[in-house]
Amino acid sequence: MRVFYHDLFTFPLPEKHRFPIAKYRLVRERLLAEGILAPEELRLPPAASDAQLETAHTPAYVRKVRLGALTPAEIRRIGFPWSPQLVERSRRSVGSSIAAGRAALTDGLAVNLAGGTHHAHPDCGSGYCVFNDVAVAIRVLQREGRIRRAAVVDCDVHQGDGTAAIFAGDPSVFTFSVHGANNFPFRKSRSSLDIPLPDGAGDALYLRAVEEGLRAALDGRPPDLVFYLAGADPFEGDSLGRLAVSKAGLAGRDRLVLRACREAGVPVAVVMGGGYARRMSDIVDIHVQTVKVCKEMT
Repeated sequence: MRVFYHDLFTFPLPEKHRFPIAKYRLVRERLLAEGILAPEELRLPPAASDAQLETAHTPAYVRKVRLGALTPAEIRRIGFPWSPQLVERSRRSVGSSIAAGRAALTDGLAVNLAGGTHHAHPDCGSGYCVFNDVAVAIRVLQREGRIRRAAVVDCDVHQGDGTAAIFAGDPSVFTFSVHGANNFPFRKSRSSLDIPLPDGAGDALYLRAVEEGLRAALDGRPPDLVFYLAGADPFEGDSLGRLAVSKAGLAGRDRLVLRACREAGVPVAVVMGGGYARRMSDIVDIHVQTVKVCKEMT
């Protein structure tokens, strides 16, 4: 199993935005410290190019991001102040998902220790997402002729509105999102299958919804590749999640997704998605747990 990461963990941010960004460095450090991954298992892929980004985003938007020409309203919608480091970090995160998709097609399973920026639309960013890494990766792999059909299994607690918008009306990509009904984004796009859950939904209801989505994504004619957004934010201790899924339930979700894809013969590229627990250690635990499950399944 190959694991991809980017090495730009910090960039200029107001204090209130630094907390969720810190998880990326801490997850990588924990995986190495506990011997879950050896240093040679970590790969540093190239950043996504403009041409790659433009497979899912408009050239005008990519240019505005690159040049720092976003309007104040567009910057507020993203939620991060613009900086060259933000642009580079976003490119590297997309590059890691492209690399994970290619590796999954060879190895059966690969992981990006970042990614899941599913709120980015073709012509704008949103919700801490500048570029949509999974959408770009799918389009790049399709253009390279490596895949024809893909599925997105989005288990972040927030609906993948940007992903749904990018692939709207495209039968070659099945988009499934299980998310909190009353959570951001409050104006949702339409996925191939959306399963909104009520506040306080726990393990049993959550896992049934994931299982239903997997059946829809994999039954009949399976896709050539699944991108799995393994969000940490359905966790019961998440400050933005509004659901009540335990750490054990999230581990069960990871096993459910990976087992279903393996039984269907479909390779999987895993990306991390969101996580906003009050204690950073909980976020790191959940993401590390996902990588452990991936290792178990290889």
